Amino acid sequence: MRSRSLSLGLVSAAFVAAMISAPGASAAGSGAADEAWPPGNCPQGKVCVWAHWAHPEPAPVETPSVATDQEWSGDAPALTYYNHTSRNADLKYYYVWPDGSKSTYTLCVPHTSGNIFYLPVNVTAVTWHDGSC
Repeated sequence: MRSRSLSLGLVSAAFVAAMISAPGASAAGSGAADEAWPPGNCPQGKVCVWAHWAHPEPAPVETPSVATDQEWSGDAPALTYYNHTSRNADLKYYYVWPDGSKSTYTLCVPHTSGNIFYLPVNVTAVTWHDGSC
């Protein structure tokens, strides 16, 4: 048990040292680096959807399966999304259950925010949301 305590103490000390020596975020960065799910490579003015989890964390760098600045419809795999616009957007998506049945949902994504779907889904539409989410 003592070696476990010692190991945790060393890990904690290494973490604190790394945090102290880490460079600060640029003031010009608009705080995006502090977000739980930052925009990654989603261009300003677009709504983006990625087929995989954000990797390397915390932001996706793969080519988005959807990147649009207008209303869009289609069928694209999705696990991560970001609304890098000044408007709120609705994402229409579906999940396929193990028995093959589908459930369809709509999610309002506030402007300049993103998150993850916890299950693999397919986005079928991006529309602009009037009012707040």
